[in-house]
Amino acid sequence: MSVSLRAVVAMVLLTLAAGALGGWLGVSYGARQAAPPQDLHAILHHDLDLTAAQSERIAVLEQRFATRGKVFEAEMQAADLELAIALEADHTYGPKEQAAIDRFHRAEKSLQEATIRHVLAMRAILTVKQSKVFDRAVYEALTAGSS
Repeated sequence: MSVSLRAVVAMVLLTLAAGALGGWLGVSYGARQAAPPQDLHAILHHDLDLTAAQSERIAVLEQRFATRGKVFEAEMQAADLELAIALEADHTYGPKEQAAIDRFHRAEKSLQEATIRHVLAMRAILTVKQSKVFDRAVYEALTAGSS
């Protein structure tokens, strides 16, 4: 294999690796930022002494949210694939790359909005006393890592 062909192959492989890594990091970060933390889930199900009726209503909400969340996560993954393909083809930051990034951000925003609506829908099922504990947990989850 000639030196220039090796350089081209190496560049393509490097571009693919960078695109895949960027996509994986983007999806991981977006999902982590948008999803309710496990602590909130644990507080909801273990610390609030939910009634059977509350548990049933929240279970319905959680099932609905899980389905919707998967749709948004799939859209973010598709956007990352679109970005990887565009980067591999163009090796520039152009309209295709910008479109893929915009697509990712729209899906990420939709996931975060759906998450907040989900949290608020669960809160509406709680008593006033339960809501105070839940509200504190939500606040702490949203401010974790903020300095």
